Amino acid sequence: MPPRLSPTDTKALGRIKAMEARVLYSEQLTEAMTWLGEKPDTIFLGQQVCYSGNALFNTFSGVPMDKRRELPIMEDTQLGMSIGLSLAGKIPVCIFPRMNFLILAMNQLVNHLDKIVVYSHGQFEPKVIIRVAVGSEKPLYPGAQHCGDYPLYLERTRIVRLRDSKDILPAYQEAYVRKGGTVLVEYADLYHLH
Repeated sequence: MPPRLSPTDTKALGRIKAMEARVLYSEQLTEAMTWLGEKPDTIFLGQQVCYSGNALFNTFSGVPMDKRRELPIMEDTQLGMSIGLSLAGKIPVCIFPRMNFLILAMNQLVNHLDKIVVYSHGQFEPKVIIRVAVGSEKPLYPGAQHCGDYPLYLERTRIVRLRDSKDILPAYQEAYVRKGGTVLVEYADLYHLH
């Protein structure tokens, strides 16, 4: 006969099982990228997509290398390329390692991705998944231009803040199926948390 657990032991066991059931934020990002990488029409482009340089790189482990395109730092052009790929039938996952640098692509985001459906009288509605991270402030503060979390004022582009690991895969799945652009904002300080 197994020994009886005291109420304290039962509570502790419950907490342990709850902790085991939770998944790391970065593991959910990896699962979401792997899921997207399995889709025949996706392509991943940006910085640290093919070469290590930040925490985002590790989340691409399940994405085939032939679906990744490493780009130099040219944010406006990168998003413009993504829009073009979308109009050609691809679903680009456009990666910006810092939200501060997405600001450099605001022309493409606000004047093109967000409004092509209007300009084209509904003929075109490009689907671009924009993955952007708010830089980590721990263990060292990287400076104001690497950890900004800016609200974006767009009319049709959906903004999703990924503050909980359980929301990550569903958010990327929704971005894949919805019409129009989606900006998914990650928080680097959460990469090591459940």
